[in-house]
Amino acid sequence: MTDATDPTAGDGYFTEENSAEVVIARNRDCRDERLKTVMDSAVRHLHAFVKEVEPSNAEWMRVIEFLTATGHITSDWRQEWILLSDILGVSMLIDAIDNRKPRGATETTVLGPFHVSNAPHYENGQDICLDGKGEKLLVTGRVVDTDGRPIAGATLDVWQANDEGFYDVQQQGVQPDFNLRGIFTSGPDGAFWFRSVKPRFYPIPADGPVGQLLGALGRHPYRPAHIHFIVAAPGFEEVTTHLFTPDCPYLHTDAVFGVKADLIADFQTIDDAARAAELGFPNPFTAVDWTFVLARSEETPDDAGQGDRNA
Repeated sequence: MTDATDPTAGDGYFTEENSAEVVIARNRDCRDERLKTVMDSAVRHLHAFVKEVEPSNAEWMRVIEFLTATGHITSDWRQEWILLSDILGVSMLIDAIDNRKPRGATETTVLGPFHVSNAPHYENGQDICLDGKGEKLLVTGRVVDTDGRPIAGATLDVWQANDEGFYDVQQQGVQPDFNLRGIFTSGPDGAFWFRSVKPRFYPIPADGPVGQLLGALGRHPYRPAHIHFIVAAPGFEEVTTHLFTPDCPYLHTDAVFGVKADLIADFQTIDDAARAAELGFPNPFTAVDWTFVLARSEETPDDAGQGDRNA
């Protein structure tokens, strides 16, 4: 006869005391070991959370309603689930665990919800600002390996918000399609350069359930000004990262915890009429130079941690 009090039997009666053990035992025949490990841990932590907080049925229904609303507002261009993961710090924690790099390699940060996969390819030097609005910015740099050797043929997928703090996909019909997006390729010396506009801080979408949660927590929805990059080359670990402006008031309170000190760049004011004329910029203009350092695929993380600033 089965012992109904023994959760390992798989059909033990569910009680407050043995709740997690009963559920875990019921999943014992799962053939996917990784799935079983993940779900066993999820059940333990979720049941421990419920026992600690002791929510009422009404409170738990509010949680379910919140999750339902998060799903309903999610679409092909708006990812409310990513926003929820971001504002809870989970996205950055997973990023840190999944992207341990050798010392000296460029650090990663969150992808964010506004990347698109089919941005146009540009020649070095072209302007990704298609509507001409904003403070002109010159972006230059190199892609190198951890020994400082140039990486030719690296791709740099770039995107950013406009001078009002909106991405093109947020203002369809207002901004040109693919405004402030482009893919560039590093030259034989690892160099790349393009023209853009200085990025501006902006709020993550705050008109949905995640924004309402932030408000209830007394938190603002703002992300500091930054430019997104995905840098990739054959034989190297891909890097998804940002460059942050140093003068942004939200550097220390990023709504999604994405700022790393090593990714704060030096955006300089350049007073050079001749160079401005060459670029088609008014004088003065803003410029930033950055070196992206990629780790080879076979390199292992340094136990001492990630590297120093690489610009």
